[in-house]
Amino acid sequence: MDALNRKPGDTGSDIDSSGTAHRPPAGAGIDSGTGTPAQTGTATRTGVDKIDTRASENAGTTSAGHDADVIVVGAGPTGLLLAGDLAAAGLAVTLLERRDGTTSNLSRAMAVHARSLEQLDARGLADELIGSGHRLPGFQAFGGAVLPAARLRSRFPFVLITPQYEVERLLARRARRAGVTFRYGSEVLGLAQDADGVTVHFRAAEGAAEDAAEGVGSLRTAYAVGADGARSSIREAVGLPFPGKAVVRSVVLADVRVAQAPDSPFALRATRDAFAVIASFGDGWYRAIGWNRHVQVPDDTPADLDEIREVTRLAFGTDYGMHDARWISRFRSDERQAPAYRVGRVLLAGDAAHVHSPAGGQGMNVGLQDAANLSWKLAAVVRGHSPDSLLDSYQKERHPVGEAVLRSSGALIRLALLRSPAGRALRDLGAPLLVRLRPLSRRAIGGVSGIDIAYPAGPGAHRLAGRRAPDIRLAGGGRLYDVLRQGKFVLITPEGELPQDTPLAPALDRVVTASWSSGRRTALLVRPDGYIAWATDATAPAERATALRTALDRWTGTPTARTTARARHSSGQI
Repeated sequence: MDALNRKPGDTGSDIDSSGTAHRPPAGAGIDSGTGTPAQTGTATRTGVDKIDTRASENAGTTSAGHDADVIVVGAGPTGLLLAGDLAAAGLAVTLLERRDGTTSNLSRAMAVHARSLEQLDARGLADELIGSGHRLPGFQAFGGAVLPAARLRSRFPFVLITPQYEVERLLARRARRAGVTFRYGSEVLGLAQDADGVTVHFRAAEGAAEDAAEGVGSLRTAYAVGADGARSSIREAVGLPFPGKAVVRSVVLADVRVAQAPDSPFALRATRDAFAVIASFGDGWYRAIGWNRHVQVPDDTPADLDEIREVTRLAFGTDYGMHDARWISRFRSDERQAPAYRVGRVLLAGDAAHVHSPAGGQGMNVGLQDAANLSWKLAAVVRGHSPDSLLDSYQKERHPVGEAVLRSSGALIRLALLRSPAGRALRDLGAPLLVRLRPLSRRAIGGVSGIDIAYPAGPGAHRLAGRRAPDIRLAGGGRLYDVLRQGKFVLITPEGELPQDTPLAPALDRVVTASWSSGRRTALLVRPDGYIAWATDATAPAERATALRTALDRWTGTPTARTTARARHSSGQI
């Protein structure tokens, strides 16, 4: 069955033998979520869910003197996933967003890659999201070449094309159910931090916050996270620079209807004077993105449907009869990265930490993975299981990934902008060659999709440590990413190996035990974000037990009085 129409199935249930950490190389595709937009249309979608701003009964209890354990600023995909994870872990979380709760960001990303789908699967959202979009069998490259996603060892061997608002809708619903307090219509004015917490000052729109005197209020929290985009107020408030430059200006985009459907649900074409993308959402709407070398105007110059049509004709030779644009915008694409993702009790994630070329469709995806990396660490620190220094590993692991994406997406956009006939000819000949060279194409696919991203494991670590864990089949018919929905570490051992006296006591409420469905003898400790924290191939029982005890002490921390009382009710054998 064509990958375009297939349902996700288990395609790689075991661990790859390689321990190599791959960073994203040049791939293909376009993402419109990482530029600096100048909105020229109304981004309101009929039927958008009104956000319920009330905290649910599941909301956590804050520390004394704090209004929240964590304040997250920015209700895009990054902030929503992070806030939902923290609330699901029992923290009291407030989310501040300048937009009101009925506005949908139609201008943003449209590609969801395999690793992001795996993270959403670990939160019970992937299958529902897939139903809202269009599956592509691979990555569209130059010269008509397609890097086949079927080569990915993932339950999701495709690229999902779906509007960002669908991702936001599911993540907002999850966050609301977990107990996040939403404060839409709240603009951050600044913050102050000290040894005990952070005070966030904000201006609330009329009626957005009942306790904000004359529209200005403040909230006290243990930690604050800025997920508020390229123009981050939080990043500015802590004085972090955002060095970089604009790589392409005056890119136009729109969501349109067409009279003539393109031959492919995703088409990319770059000529001497223009490049354009047209992609189907699968519901009759198409995302059109284009750049015209001869129309370079200021960011705030209004764009219209005629400009979208013209650039599409320059690239494809036709405008497909575009009509009825529901949203039109112009933006520029910058390459920028903050030198640090943490300043004391304030952290950055997503576009607040890094922005890059839209090529490769990686913007939203990198932000989602920032959030998945940070959330379990922040929860462990706030709950007292782990020292504050655990948060330093967020910078160590995610900053290099941001750097790599800047390089790979930057290379792609520069290839699209090539002007010389010789350069464009080499580009269009090289892409099909890349597809035929399986090791290179596999690396390109693995990098852009996020599947091959790995984190430093340190000297002497097992070859699997730091690598992504695939969706391992477990004894009894289960699978790893189902178990990860509990938000805990997962200890995987051979079936029948874990006796009752295995040293899990320090982390009974933070570790779920499971067994291989195969006869594999490796023991794995998988982090809540789906990366392997520790592994051993030792066969002597005493040696394995000692190594496991050391790993648990390092990774899961120590119990608190609150968690010890309920520890034996919080773990189970899968």
